[in-house]
Amino acid sequence: MAVLLTSLSLTRFPSSFFSSSAHNLFLSRSSSSSIRRFNLFSLKPLRSFASMSSSSPDDAQTPLTTAPYGSWKSPITADIVSGASKRLGGTAVDSRGRLVLLESRPNESGRGVLVLQGETPIDITPKDFAVRTLTQEYGGGAFQISSDDTLVFSNYKDQRLYKQDITDNGSSPKPITPDYGAPAVTYADGVFDSRFNRYVTVREDGRQDRSNPITTIVEVNLSGETLEEPKVLVSGNDFYAFPRLDPKCERLAWIEWSHPNMPWDKAELWVGYISEGGKIDKRVCVAGCDPKYVESPTEPKWSSRGELFFVTDRENGFWNIHKWIESTNEVVSVYPLAGEFAKPLWVFGTNSYEIIECSEEKNIIACSYRQKGKSYLGIVDDSQGSCSLLDIPLTDFDSITLGNQCLYVEGASAVLPPSVARVTLDQHKMKALSSEIVWSSSPDVLKYEAFFSVPELIEFPTEVPGQNAYAYFYPPTNPLYNASMEEKPPLLVKSHGGPTAESRGSLNLNIQYWTSRGWAFVDVNYGGSTGYGREYRERLLRRWGIVDVDDCCGCAKYLVSSGKADVKRLCISGGSAGGYTTLAALAFRDVFKAGASLYGVADLKMLKEEGHKFESRYIDNLVGDEKDFYERSPINFVDKFSCPIILFQGLEDKVVTPDQSRKIYKALKEKGLPVALVEYEGEQHGFRKAENIKYTLEQQMVFFARVVGGFKVADDITPLRIDNFDP
Repeated sequence: MAVLLTSLSLTRFPSSFFSSSAHNLFLSRSSSSSIRRFNLFSLKPLRSFASMSSSSPDDAQTPLTTAPYGSWKSPITADIVSGASKRLGGTAVDSRGRLVLLESRPNESGRGVLVLQGETPIDITPKDFAVRTLTQEYGGGAFQISSDDTLVFSNYKDQRLYKQDITDNGSSPKPITPDYGAPAVTYADGVFDSRFNRYVTVREDGRQDRSNPITTIVEVNLSGETLEEPKVLVSGNDFYAFPRLDPKCERLAWIEWSHPNMPWDKAELWVGYISEGGKIDKRVCVAGCDPKYVESPTEPKWSSRGELFFVTDRENGFWNIHKWIESTNEVVSVYPLAGEFAKPLWVFGTNSYEIIECSEEKNIIACSYRQKGKSYLGIVDDSQGSCSLLDIPLTDFDSITLGNQCLYVEGASAVLPPSVARVTLDQHKMKALSSEIVWSSSPDVLKYEAFFSVPELIEFPTEVPGQNAYAYFYPPTNPLYNASMEEKPPLLVKSHGGPTAESRGSLNLNIQYWTSRGWAFVDVNYGGSTGYGREYRERLLRRWGIVDVDDCCGCAKYLVSSGKADVKRLCISGGSAGGYTTLAALAFRDVFKAGASLYGVADLKMLKEEGHKFESRYIDNLVGDEKDFYERSPINFVDKFSCPIILFQGLEDKVVTPDQSRKIYKALKEKGLPVALVEYEGEQHGFRKAENIKYTLEQQMVFFARVVGGFKVADDITPLRIDNFDP
């Protein structure tokens, strides 16, 4: 295995090198290098880590060890965190009502596998395939199942669409789109058209220009043996999503938007009428074209009666469910509420609601929504103007899939990891008779329940009088340890990515890794976050690098003043846009003592010039003019940095390119600040491989402990070398 040293003393090696033995060998031999590539449940204390699955002793029987915060030993290891990071990429049901889900497996280098649930789950995806699309870089909507159990999916390696019969266990996927010699063409978010035996999907075509691909809605022929070039059905705008056919396949609904908008800024919902020849010969704009409203419609869905429902934020600034009255081309609200019934369109294929029953008298809709940091699962009856809440073990909800006499709900809770629950409804479809967890990203996680820190939703003042921001605070929690009364815990502030996104107060073993070792942790929903309506989301417009930074700093100071954190041991970490907020906070404020940036932005101008099409105009609205781009780029103010920083970067990242991390690393090293950079081959935007997730987590912990902690980490971790810190 070759090791290549560059002028930055940069070490490269393939991620396959990271077997446990090879990993330890590499660390022992190469530690001189600064860069590597590479209400819920009761909480009862446990006697020892070895007896996790046994019943827990009473508090009186468990002797507590007094030790400094940050030095506590915990059974929630980095191995457990990385192994429990299976991601859910969507759910569907087959013709027999069986659940099919897409799981991304870190222990298989993040390979996406479709699994048919049952008494014994069955992998549908053959070993030499992986289900994942790279459309708009973030993907989503990578598969669909027809009523006759035909599966169409996007294969990761070549990005072609494949067809497979899931009723035949030995069925081999067959390509249905041409091979262009390179994955320059991608597909996402498709639906079956039984009328013309075709698959209607979003296509991103970069054959002419990879940096500016052409996005259209196309049809893919399902009947012939000969591969055909997909035919364009809808074109002319910059972006498309959610192509959805009515029950008779006579009308197609879709969402479209154009630069410089993102889909949550301003979008349009259209309906096209399909001719006898299969083309769209008439179009109607349903929402987004009326100058009276600035709105962002999303998630169109046809009922069994052919009525069109969708989510938009036109009246009250919150994403609410609406219905289109076709005869008069009017839009009516189904259930107005100051809550968010949808999420920002970062990935394709989200499904926030399902139409359970539709008649002339009423519509019954299963849905989830967010209000001020809390999730709710409910059944809306539009005839009564009511919403009945469902009580199930999950308390934080994502997508919903309609099954046979049941709902499959994706979600989590403060003590349950990302899971899928099957919810059986009563005969009136308004109440939950029962619910059970049928899939979990980490089935064994409850044995660590006594070590879980349950988050507290906090609201704290911002720099603007009368404006508050929100966060989830996790106190240090370990049933075997306490700290001295005089000591306050170190605090890690997390700045989420996006920045148009939201932190959720559900179980995250990454967070529990910190809190069970004696760290306080706070996950901040700064101004600009979703889940709180358009007005809150738009606080960040033209003020990215100001509002988010102020809110993260303000949250840390609020917790210090509340006696919950040590002012001398405040650290900050974030990935992607959160990495930018981290670097900006360290450059332009004097609050934090150390930071970690994961694939974060150091140079806003570089991000704009090198970014992919989907986000190429995103930061125009977030930042402003050329002067703002310069003044808010941390790389231009290296002289203002004054504390240690560690950086992590994937080498195949096309969203935030490796040059961003390399540039800030080199500048900080030359300035003389303690700094280290870790680079991973084979990783894109966000880390999917278990060995890299583990290494990132452990090295952050050791880095903070060494530079600001004042304690020794209990785990046996070989630290990487820190420039300007280690001899």
